[in-house]
Amino acid sequence: MTDAPSQPEFGTPLPVEAAPEVLEFLRRRRSTSAVTLAEPAPSEAQVAELIRLAIRVPDHGKLAPWRFIVLEGADKATFAARLEQIAEARGDQSAVAKLAKLKTPPLAIAVVAAPRAAAIPEWEQLLSAGAVCTTLTYAALAMGYGANWITDWYAYDPEACATLGLEGAEKVAGFILLGTPREPPLERERPDAAALTRRWRA
Repeated sequence: MTDAPSQPEFGTPLPVEAAPEVLEFLRRRRSTSAVTLAEPAPSEAQVAELIRLAIRVPDHGKLAPWRFIVLEGADKATFAARLEQIAEARGDQSAVAKLAKLKTPPLAIAVVAAPRAAAIPEWEQLLSAGAVCTTLTYAALAMGYGANWITDWYAYDPEACATLGLEGAEKVAGFILLGTPREPPLERERPDAAALTRRWRA
């Protein structure tokens, strides 16, 4: 696995430079199926580095309107078991089945959108949390791991969110599932970028 370089100190000039290797990475970027993710997962030090990279996102007002909950090992299994109890108490076997994506990977990082009371619209703060999810996923892939961003019912269910430890207006922006893929993901069909693009003209 590839470790990330050290981060610059505050106030360090950061010249804009072409990075063709990043463009090539983006051309080939592909989420990994959650049910193919196995050990090894990122180490504790790598998780810390992934989070440091993930927070380097646009953040209007410098509010840091997000936080992280790391789920792994026995604690992750206990969390999934409690979600299963919630679903079974409702007789919802479909919800139980959907937990496979969460149970299988060895590591999950919940990105929690935590909007602040500020002049910055909440919508922009939620978009920033989405950018954190994207960057965290990309950073894990660039580190050599498989990654998948999911939500599913337990990202929205009030009882499930309370079990995770959410407070107030917090929302789950995504569960980023991490591990080593047992098989490489296959390329999928992509939208037609040209058909989705228009130029505004006066």
